Amino acid sequence: MNIPFFWEQVQQGAANSSWLELIAVLFGLASVVYAMKEKILVYPTGIVNVLIYVYICAQYKLYADMAINAYYFAMSIYGWVLWGKHTRQTTLAITYSSGKERFLAILLTLVSFVIIYFVLSSFTDSDVPVWDAVTTSFFVVAMVLMAKKKMEHWIGWILGDLISVPLYIYKGLAFTAVQYLVFTVLAVMGYMMWKKTVAERGLEK
Repeated sequence: MNIPFFWEQVQQGAANSSWLELIAVLFGLASVVYAMKEKILVYPTGIVNVLIYVYICAQYKLYADMAINAYYFAMSIYGWVLWGKHTRQTTLAITYSSGKERFLAILLTLVSFVIIYFVLSSFTDSDVPVWDAVTTSFFVVAMVLMAKKKMEHWIGWILGDLISVPLYIYKGLAFTAVQYLVFTVLAVMGYMMWKKTVAERGLEK
C-alpha cells in the first residue's frame, strides 16, 4: 500500500465525512474490542454501528454493504441471545471448525459472492459490484461463525476488512477506511487472543 497516498486520500475524505460516520466508527471499534475479550457487549455496540451504516451505505450506493449491515443486525440479535443463554448457564466455548464446517463455510462464501454479484450487477447501479460482493461474502460467513464462537470467524473478518480499506477510500468514506484498517489489526490480535485462550483451556482443534 502506498502510505503517503493512503493518508492523502484519508485527509481529503475526512473533510467530507459526517459526524454520523464517526459515531458509527467508534461503536464499531468498541464492538471488535468486546469480541476480542469475549464480552457480550460486542452485540449491543455492534447493533448501533450496523444500523448507522445501513443508512450510510444506502447514500453511497454500497448496496451489498447496506444489506450485510441489515444482516448483521439480525445475526447480532441471534448471537446476543446465544451468548446470553450460555452466560447464564455455562460459557459458550471457543472451538475450531471441523473439516466439514470449513468446507461449508468456503462453499457459503462462494455461493454468497455469486448471488450478491448477480444482484448488484443486474438490479442496482453499483459501480463496484465485484468489490462489494467479495467483502460482503466474507462478512456473511464470518458473522455466522462468530455467533458460534468458531476460531475461523477471525479469518473472514481479516480478509474482508483488509479488502474494504481501499474500497472505502475509493468511495470517499475516510473515517470508515481508517476503521477497517484498525479492524484488520484488531482482528489479527483477536485471532491470537482466542488461539491463546483455546490453548489455555486445553481445547483441541
